[in-house]
Amino acid sequence: MKIAILGTGMVGNAIGSKLVQLGHEVKMGSRSASNPKALEWVAQNGDLASCGTFFDAAAFGEILFNCTSGQVSLEALQLAGRENLSGKILVDLANPLDFSNGMPPSLSVCNTDSLGEVLQRQFPDCKVVKTLNTLNCQLMVNPGLLKEETNLFISGNDKDAKSKVTEILYSFGWNEVIDLGDITTARGTEQLLPIWIRLMGTLNTPMFNFRIVK
Repeated sequence: MKIAILGTGMVGNAIGSKLVQLGHEVKMGSRSASNPKALEWVAQNGDLASCGTFFDAAAFGEILFNCTSGQVSLEALQLAGRENLSGKILVDLANPLDFSNGMPPSLSVCNTDSLGEVLQRQFPDCKVVKTLNTLNCQLMVNPGLLKEETNLFISGNDKDAKSKVTEILYSFGWNEVIDLGDITTARGTEQLLPIWIRLMGTLNTPMFNFRIVK
């Protein structure tokens, strides 16, 4: 499958590298076709890896992963091109973290809205699926690093899109994926970030995740 990664940070690097390992063709997108981080990622990942602008990557991908910072996600997707998003699945991993007042960050969108919903409204012809936004990027692609099974959450309006994304999550090694419902349920997972950040500080590690027991 041809997959686009939007963003060159730790999350984009981890997701893109895992997808290449699984045999997918992956193009990493950024503002510049000559982004040093993207070029380095390509050099490390072989023939199935390539890079370009956000527009290039979005045109290339059958499925897109939004791995940008939540504060710039909307701008990045606008640069990707509305026509390149139409009819496609957008897996949104971003959180609307606002660091303008230092640490810990607040949420710039919350309570009655979420970043996932903002992106779905702005790109109504795209199928936004929110997932993987509640844990560290190393665990996103290798849940076996933890001693016990933990849970992922998934939100989105399109059932078939969620099913397709869940297949990818299974290929990453996830077994416990909870479908929360439509894209409005992304409010809940994005609002886990304040407690996640505080847990990271208390535990002195980002290598943990949530497990739901009933």
